[in-house]
Parts: sequence; structure tokens; C-alpha cells
Amino acid sequence: MKHALDDAALDTLFREARSYNRWAAEPVPEATLHALYELLKWGPTSVNCCPARFVFVTSPGARAKLVDCLMPGNVVKVEQAPVTVIIGMDEQFYDKIPFLMPARPDAGNVFKDPAIGSVHMLRNASLQGAYLILAARSLGLDCGPMSGFHQDKVNAAFFEGTTVKANFLCALGVGTTEALFPRNPRLPFAEACRIV
Repeated sequence: MKHALDDAALDTLFREARSYNRWAAEPVPEATLHALYELLKWGPTSVNCCPARFVFVTSPGARAKLVDCLMPGNVVKVEQAPVTVIIGMDEQFYDKIPFLMPARPDAGNVFKDPAIGSVHMLRNASLQGAYLILAARSLGLDCGPMSGFHQDKVNAAFFEGTTVKANFLCALGVGTTEALFPRNPRLPFAEACRIV
């Protein structure tokens, strides 16, 4: 087995990490966003299909467009965050598989069936969004993932004329304790797991 991460790293990624709702006025450098993608891109997906597409909303104009698409509870979260990522998913992700899986360039053809492709698109784009959260935490960023938005409005504002659709959002930056909920419990092993 490879060496396990130490407790400090595990605390950063999982045990002490929180979902933040308010943000300090500290910018996130563009270089950090590049480093973030360079980490998350290595997470596994089915046939290396990589259907997620990421829009890093940082400018005042783009932020205002995104705020117009939110449900009320997320407005301040996005207004304060130095970055909010739109985790999108490309409905024609299979077109990239000849590049992404050169040993099996025809492997994406099965995903052209919408009944199969839509399931794989959502599953794998969501996985990539989770990789984004873990990569961000590993780089010292706090995260505020959210699904309280109008998908059709986000699609119209940011993905019009493309094959990409919004999946979920994640604010990034330095979180503050303002509006931070108490730590909620998780299911114990005996309720959530079986070893068979």
C-alpha cells in the first residue's frame, strides 16, 4: 500500500473542512485556478470521458449575471466570493474521447445514445466537481458548493449556443465563520455501509 496522508492533511480535506457561506475579501490568483484544474483533471472518470466544463466567475459583470440566476439564499454567498465556479457538463462529451482515450477511440460511441450518455455525463461531471472541491481544499481554499440556482438561467447566461449545461456551483476563497452552520452529523458506518 502507498503511504496514507497524515492527520493534518486528512483534516484539511475532510474532517475539519466546512461548506462556507461568507467570504473574506481576499482574491484568488488566476495561477491558483490553473493549479486547481491541473490537480482535479487527474481524477478518474468512465473511459476517461471528462465531461465537466468549468467557468470561473471572477469579474463583477459575470458575477452580476450569475447572481441574477440564484435563489435568494445564495445571493450573498456569490456576491462575496472572489470566485464562483460553474461546474457544467458537455452533452457531447463523447466527441473528446478519441483524444482522451486514444487506445480506444471508438469507446465514446455508446454514449451517443441519450439514455446512456446522460447518465454517464451527470455521474462523471459530478465526480469531477467533487475532485474540484478536494483539489481546492488541498491548495488552501475554502469551498461553498451549492445547487440553489435556476439551471435554465445559468445555461442561457453562460452556455448559450453550446452543448454545455450547468450541473452545480461552488464558491471558492477564504471562508469566514459568519453564517457558518454548526457541524452536522453524518451517518455511522453501521447505517451507511455493509461489508459483504
